[in-house]
Amino acid sequence: MSITEAVTPAPIPPDSISRDRADHLGPQIEWLERFVAFDTTSSKSNLDLIDCAEAYLTAHGATCRRVQNDDGTKANLYAIIGPKVEGGVVLSGHTDVVPVAGQDWRTDPFRLTEGEGKLYGRGTCDMKAFSAIALSLVPKMAAADLKRPIIFALSYDEEIGCLGAPRMIEEIAKSMPRPSAVIVGEPTMMKVVDGHKGIAAFRTTVTGHTTHSSQTDRGVSAVEAAAKLIAKVAAMREARAAAADPDCPFQPPHSTMTVNVVNGGTQLNIMAAECVFDWDCRVIPGETSRDVLEEFEDHARGVQSEMRTKAAGCRVATEQLTDVPALAPEADNPAADLAKAITGHNATEVVSYAAEAGQFQQAGFATVICGPGSIDQAHQANEFIDVDQIAQGRQFIEKLIDRLSA
Repeated sequence: MSITEAVTPAPIPPDSISRDRADHLGPQIEWLERFVAFDTTSSKSNLDLIDCAEAYLTAHGATCRRVQNDDGTKANLYAIIGPKVEGGVVLSGHTDVVPVAGQDWRTDPFRLTEGEGKLYGRGTCDMKAFSAIALSLVPKMAAADLKRPIIFALSYDEEIGCLGAPRMIEEIAKSMPRPSAVIVGEPTMMKVVDGHKGIAAFRTTVTGHTTHSSQTDRGVSAVEAAAKLIAKVAAMREARAAAADPDCPFQPPHSTMTVNVVNGGTQLNIMAAECVFDWDCRVIPGETSRDVLEEFEDHARGVQSEMRTKAAGCRVATEQLTDVPALAPEADNPAADLAKAITGHNATEVVSYAAEAGQFQQAGFATVICGPGSIDQAHQANEFIDVDQIAQGRQFIEKLIDRLSA
């Protein structure tokens, strides 16, 4: 099914996309169209997409394996094409996307729409285009005389904390001939990225002691206590900003902490019995989420002690929801060397978002991020990827096939 059959395209200026280019990228655009049509918002299953990819890969001779979540509603998929020998290259991409609810979309977010040299739809840049491009070239991979394999690694629930990838990474480490490089296809405009911040998410629950709001001598407002803790999160961030190394390549050049969700209290004239707030930290390499949590909990113990002077049952408890390690730049990184050789870039960059790249590195794999599209479009209404980025992504995978066949 062609894109023109599947959607009503937006008006396109006459010379925005040449007919030759559109024909040349037909397989890539068709695979992206197929992937966008799967609503793989993280709250939903990704199994239809995985079924599609697995059937296609198997038909072209790939050896596939699923790694499911606990209830079987989602799955990672990894597949090897070529000889089962060491030195292959992993192409890693997540299959889930962020929600579209509350966003002002001009088109159906789950139907690929082409206009003005861009392809619109949820997940076009973050990051279904990378996997779509790679899958479109599976016939070329299968026909090539690969001396080292290409390994697909499609994961679930990246957008809510890289929850799926660790299980798959563990399986790859145990069951696959060791690859020489991992390329994570997050959108970098095909630049080579060898560092990203880590991210962790926390939920802090403050239990107060409820009374009438006139009895402040007897009650403890969980909301007021939570405010002190929220202020601590902001103070931790500001302290790191003040002490930041000006030569740090990340923007901002320090670890950050933010509180973005707060729920507490029931009524204006009742001392709040409970307040819950969610916060995250994004740490630069060299600092860990454990460092941040220990500093926060030291302050929380003081707040809890103060609360208990009025009511012994008061409590502050923090649960860590996710923990994704940073990708640390390394002087000796074969994955970065490979990506630079293919793209022609002489230098690497770092990014402040997190991805499964840090998890691959933590497992001992040389890892780099390099993929089509701009992170500026990710998670936005009317998300898009430039057609030129599809072309560059295709060229990258084709050159990789040639290298692994040499």
